[in-house]
Amino acid sequence: MLMSVDPDVIRAVSDPLRLRIVTLLARETLCTTHLMSETGARQTNLSNHLRILREAGVVDTEPCGRFTYYRLRPQTLESLSGALAELARTARSTDAARNRRPC
Repeated sequence: MLMSVDPDVIRAVSDPLRLRIVTLLARETLCTTHLMSETGARQTNLSNHLRILREAGVVDTEPCGRFTYYRLRPQTLESLSGALAELARTARSTDAARNRRPC
């Protein structure tokens, strides 16, 4: 049985800035100030991108005083990776390139 690919997660990580954020958070937990410094993005733009990542379940937040820290949820990316790998295995094993329905 094929695993389902979550389109919200794909949309969330497909944006170049959000992918950069995910890459940074794979190495360490960062606050918005750090992410602004690392990406050069404005705070409002960055906040919107972080909201999308949060809603898709890609990142978690951790309040710390007046700052919010963000950390990557690796299990979300592992699920996406597994689902995509399963699709590739299915296509390979069924020889999807030669399977064709008549019109």
